[in-house]
Amino acid sequence: MATAHKHAHKEHRGEDLIEAARSALTAAGEQWTGMREAVFADLARHDRPASAYDIADNLSRARGKRVAPNSIYRILDLFVANNLALRVESANAFLANTHPGCTHDCIFMVCDACGDTRHVDDEDISRSIRALAADRNFEAHRPVLEIRGLCAACA
Repeated sequence: MATAHKHAHKEHRGEDLIEAARSALTAAGEQWTGMREAVFADLARHDRPASAYDIADNLSRARGKRVAPNSIYRILDLFVANNLALRVESANAFLANTHPGCTHDCIFMVCDACGDTRHVDDEDISRSIRALAADRNFEAHRPVLEIRGLCAACA
């Protein structure tokens, strides 16, 4: 993941990422259930955005019983609301936030050929987008900017 931020934050991976997500969710007053952990762990193992259907299929196979995508969507919505996951709007898919204790606007570069998606943290762009909204008397709650094109490997 590319970053262009002015403050330090730790990028988490593996079990450390799952523990950081658990800590952030419980600090927000939410419960960290077995199902939520399973959904987050599956989401975190993907290197590209995953849909609720991808996660439901993976968990259904792992558990030996059907897991409904509706249940996964509810959990993913909770994760987005609590900054544990990022939603790639144009793909209706999700990425695990590798620094869940740190809030950033969603800026994505999405490759139309291979699907590679990079989340970029850039406080200057975020400030500009929020200022643009404020100048037009609009209160921005969750700005999302997606740049569609081709990654270096596909260009």
